[in-house]
Amino acid sequence: MSIQTKPRSIGKRHRLAKPELLAPAGNLEKLKFAVHYGADAVYIGGQKYGLRSNADNFSFAEMKEGVEFAKQYGAKVFVATNIYAHNEDIAGLEQYLRALEEAGIAAIIAADPIIIETAQRVAPKLEVHLSTQQSTLNWQAVKFWKEEGLPRVVLARETSIEDIAQIKANVDIEIEAFIHGAMCSSFSGRCVLSNHFTDRDSNRGGCSQSCRWKYDIFEEDMPMFSSEEDKFTMGSKDLCMLEYIPDLIDVGVDSFKIEGRMKSLHYVATVVNAYRQAIDSYMADPEHYELKQEWLDDIHKAANRPLNTGFFYDTPGAEDHIYEPEEKQAPYDFAGVVLSYDAESGLAVVQQRNHFKPGHEVEFFGPHGTFFKQIVNEIADEAGNPLDAARHPLQHIVIKTEQPVKPMDMMRKRVRP
Repeated sequence: MSIQTKPRSIGKRHRLAKPELLAPAGNLEKLKFAVHYGADAVYIGGQKYGLRSNADNFSFAEMKEGVEFAKQYGAKVFVATNIYAHNEDIAGLEQYLRALEEAGIAAIIAADPIIIETAQRVAPKLEVHLSTQQSTLNWQAVKFWKEEGLPRVVLARETSIEDIAQIKANVDIEIEAFIHGAMCSSFSGRCVLSNHFTDRDSNRGGCSQSCRWKYDIFEEDMPMFSSEEDKFTMGSKDLCMLEYIPDLIDVGVDSFKIEGRMKSLHYVATVVNAYRQAIDSYMADPEHYELKQEWLDDIHKAANRPLNTGFFYDTPGAEDHIYEPEEKQAPYDFAGVVLSYDAESGLAVVQQRNHFKPGHEVEFFGPHGTFFKQIVNEIADEAGNPLDAARHPLQHIVIKTEQPVKPMDMMRKRVRP
């Protein structure tokens, strides 16, 4: 599986001091791992006003804990308040925004003008970043929002590299762009299939991802596919711009945003780690930068769908959508998290996240150089009792590792060639 190859079409432009790597965090644990694995900032959802109502989302106490953890790494926390509000949503908005400010949140991501205006009025320490839900594509619209006092615009996913170049040439403002994750089959954020099919409003946080369902076509009440044939979907392939980090930096993107507040802990850590290495490598020596295959390999170990480059270089066509049942992309399953390691004995305590047993090939990885494969030999519980398998969720498993590991390193299990 490979990502579409696009030619480098962007000339050298003013370089940023360093672009921000912005990661999703569906809960407090994911926030901590995203930051630990290299995110400069994370975006989360609170209990109200966000577009991922099915995520775990954060209480104010969890926000405060997340902010304090992020500060230890010099990272920031943003909160999505990106719904389009109905009349009944407005009650309590001022109190909610003030509470975000008091929790130490650095910025909100908003689309509705009333949320933007209210935040500027009652919580002035909160930056307001314009959400991608506004579908901003051109420099004059970006200029409008700058004049409204916003320091950053999150561009629509449909924006091209050349569009970004024109925006940066005409408006002195921070630009945030999605560079990895799920794409929308509709114009981003404007789909109403979920509303019609399930009465779940995609613009109020309830999208049922109707584009990923299986469909049939009917002619005079007769299905065109036989019962033995696979039904079709109309979902888009996922976005991946790891191969084109130099283009994104050269054109002036200020914040590289990864989609996925509903994605797994393993997905968040793996993707953040790969982009962190690529960005740091390019910024350290742009003239001699080389994309490493191991970064791409890591992305594929967590990928849920085939990958492409979205709208950055051209308009996606039929080849950029998934009309047939998807093959499982990732050859690895998330198996565990390292809790502790004893250098003298070589024994690690691993918190189990998926079934594994002696004889399985596993891979350890982490943000500070940990990377190796080994076959699982004997395993035991923390009392030293031998186990034939790690089958209980979150059980603490003692395993001998062939190389040193660190707390918060991850273990994944190979499930297919």
